[in-house]
Amino acid sequence: MNVQVDLTKPPLPGSVISVRHLSLKYGRGATGVLALSDISFSMADGEFIAVVGPSGCGKSTLLKVLAGLLPQTEGEVDLNGTPIRGPRRDIGVVFQTPVLFPWRTVLGNVMLPADVQGLDQEKMRRRALELIGMVGLGGFEQRYPRELSGGMQQRVGIVRALIHDPAILLMDEPFGALDAMTRENMNVELQRIWMERRKTVLFITHSTVEAVFLADRVIVLTPRPGKIGDEFSVELPRPRKLSVMNTEPFGAYVRRVRTALNPGGGGMD
Repeated sequence: MNVQVDLTKPPLPGSVISVRHLSLKYGRGATGVLALSDISFSMADGEFIAVVGPSGCGKSTLLKVLAGLLPQTEGEVDLNGTPIRGPRRDIGVVFQTPVLFPWRTVLGNVMLPADVQGLDQEKMRRRALELIGMVGLGGFEQRYPRELSGGMQQRVGIVRALIHDPAILLMDEPFGALDAMTRENMNVELQRIWMERRKTVLFITHSTVEAVFLADRVIVLTPRPGKIGDEFSVELPRPRKLSVMNTEPFGAYVRRVRTALNPGGGGMD
């Protein structure tokens, strides 16, 4: 399925994120590697976008540019109308591995951004306890990472990214290291958290099923250099239960992603 994406279209009204003709090249000259080429899209306030693509297509590179961790070679990236030129307090990031400090408790790990940024400790502690309860970890505040399952540790990572109330939450394959059952349960949990908080979320994944289940809109990147090969809205009612994966409408969206990823045949998960 080939869809022509209009790269000249202006940002959506009320856009939180605006990406315009973004390209990124690692290295210089003939030996340089073009990772991303002419990427353009906008994200509305509260929108959940999933970005899916084959390994090496630049998904994580795109997230790092949006997080201010990598400078783009060409193009513009704005957050609420301000160029992203480095890490910012109003951007939350969740990586595949939560990277919790083993000597800090759950509450201590969640409070880390507040400690680093010098935020009001009492206010942030109340917020931390509220978020910990929201993700089902009430009673685990004084536990250490070694006492938690992988899924529980990732919930701590999500809460830590939300503690300072960021304008956007960037998630780089946060459930990729989990077993299939835990991953599905975490998808349901993330959907619940998102519906309660309505944060703007950009979610990177290899999984076509995960992308369709979670997203309002799916962006499919081509093999390197990563370009937008397809982009579409997922018109499935929320909240979505795991059983929706067995329905024909869900299957049609998954087939659309796989067709964009593998126009000549083949498959992804």
